Amino acid sequence: MRLEDLNYFLAVADTGHVGRAADKLGQTQPALTKGIQRLENELKLQLFERTPKGMVLTTVGRTFYERAHSVQLGLNEAVREAQDLHLGAIGLLRVGLPPNYADYFASACELLLRQRPAARVQVTLGLNDMLFSALRNGDLDLCISGQHNAANPDFEQQPLFDDDLRIVAREGHPFFFRNPLRFAALAEAAWILPSNKIVARRWVDARFLEHGLPTPHVVVESSSSSVSLIRMVRSSDLLTIATESSLRQPECKGLRPIPLREAAWRRVVGITTRRGAYLSPLAQRFIDLLHQHKPVDLLRNDIDG
Repeated sequence: MRLEDLNYFLAVADTGHVGRAADKLGQTQPALTKGIQRLENELKLQLFERTPKGMVLTTVGRTFYERAHSVQLGLNEAVREAQDLHLGAIGLLRVGLPPNYADYFASACELLLRQRPAARVQVTLGLNDMLFSALRNGDLDLCISGQHNAANPDFEQQPLFDDDLRIVAREGHPFFFRNPLRFAALAEAAWILPSNKIVARRWVDARFLEHGLPTPHVVVESSSSSVSLIRMVRSSDLLTIATESSLRQPECKGLRPIPLREAAWRRVVGITTRRGAYLSPLAQRFIDLLHQHKPVDLLRNDIDG
């Protein structure tokens, strides 16, 4: 079996189209078509259904894809490990994190680069669902994020610090003057929230349903962190969610948590890696730095490497 044929197969399976896969790989369409044919002939299996709209994996093709993708990840990691052994501490670190932990990451990264000046770092900003998908696909070495997938067999997780999620409103919001304030009152409000594909949004919806209430009336829905829309909350009676660390940032000045036990969720932030994946010496050193320093320490202190 030719390695390039396996790569052709994976690219066509990912894109669903020979032309797009050829563009992705920088190859010609006839080369990919012949490679797929060679692979199917060698396996004596039909891996794709050819349709007018593109290439669709057969049932056996889907099973083969899952195995072949794992093989490709393992091979890529073997190459990286060999390069690391040759180059020592020099290498590439790929980290994913939500935007609200960018300062924490930047401080840790600064320490790392002081100790490993020849290293390179790639940063991907996004919310957990997107980051975990990239981690699973081998596009990231690790994520710094809320740990919502502790039972997921694909991942290994190491806690770093607590950063609870709170429902927040502007100072002076009428809810702060209600005595007593009941959770049911929050169903009266309009909200800014991330989409229901995001774990934090699902937590909020579930809490309302637990209380026999309709899910929040969302007037602004964002695919990114709602902190980026925080100005709208400060100047209106809209509610949103924010982490406790975000509330200490300048952009969240003027916001207060709703003082209800039901308006908070315990949340642990930590390091997530793909189970069994190769971690380079550079990644391991970065993980050590994250464990050694809390976020506030990383803003103030330096260490010897």
